Amino acid sequence: MNDVVIFAVASLGAIGLIAAVILYFVARKFKVYEDPKIDEVEESLPSANCGGCGFAGCRAFAEAAVNQGNQKGNLEGLNCPVGGNDVMAEVAKILGLEVEEQEPLIAVVRCNGSFTNSPKKVAYEGANSCAFAHSLFGGEGGCPFGCLGLRDCVVVCNFDAIHMNPETGLPEVNDKCVACGACVEACPRDIIELRPKGKKGRRIFVSCMNEEKGGIARKNCKVACIGCGKCEKVCEFDAITIKNNLSYIDPAKCRLCRKCVEVCPTNAIWELNFPPRKPKPIKPAESEKPTEKKETVTKETVLDAKAKDKDNRPEKPGTGEESGE
Repeated sequence: MNDVVIFAVASLGAIGLIAAVILYFVARKFKVYEDPKIDEVEESLPSANCGGCGFAGCRAFAEAAVNQGNQKGNLEGLNCPVGGNDVMAEVAKILGLEVEEQEPLIAVVRCNGSFTNSPKKVAYEGANSCAFAHSLFGGEGGCPFGCLGLRDCVVVCNFDAIHMNPETGLPEVNDKCVACGACVEACPRDIIELRPKGKKGRRIFVSCMNEEKGGIARKNCKVACIGCGKCEKVCEFDAITIKNNLSYIDPAKCRLCRKCVEVCPTNAIWELNFPPRKPKPIKPAESEKPTEKKETVTKETVLDAKAKDKDNRPEKPGTGEESGE
């Protein structure tokens, strides 16, 4: 009995030893080299794993950054929206590279179809999902391009940066936004766009996505863009284009002059974080100058004037009848 136990233990030990040796050589043979800088880069990232950089997570971004740095010697096209320029500078420092600062972005909701501007025409009763509702109908306000208000963008945001306004029924983005793009992907109607934050947070954009003709668009929403082209004509920087009855402002060309905001007849163009406009000075009314009466000159008037002039002339000495000699 003891011999059987000893034999079994020895056999298992031998099998384990042989398997360990085989695994050792196989591991050496198929070992994949991994740059230790990948771990350093990953540690410098915020570990949000939001996918805003275009990769599956922070680890995938770190691998891409190290590989591109080794192969191309730059980090062009790579950006961590959560960490911003500070994190990218740290990544570049680890890799011994330089990186250009990028202007921070923020999500912008391009719809102003509030309860007031776009009153409800139908009632939706179904799954509480914008994606689901989008496949079924145009929307409670009738606009087939407007916000559905069912919070898909709010649900996917990991940074508490977007909330629904109960008074308007529209999502609002706050300063916590890191431009990860999750809300952009979640919106089935593509009304959320990533745009530059702008200096002091100032930005101008068309808060409408309706591509219908003006009359139809205004029936569903009071502040819809009607594609009139007034904003395009007044813009001196070629920043505005009209396509499919809809105006679009290019943030790269816009100089924030706000002339387009002034001429928009439907208030579809929004300006954010600007100081209040100074009231235009009222020009004083010009006082009416008294009109001078023009006398009509006639023949009799001329003769009378000559007679008066003759009577007023002094007599010349020596011509009078009473002068004595």
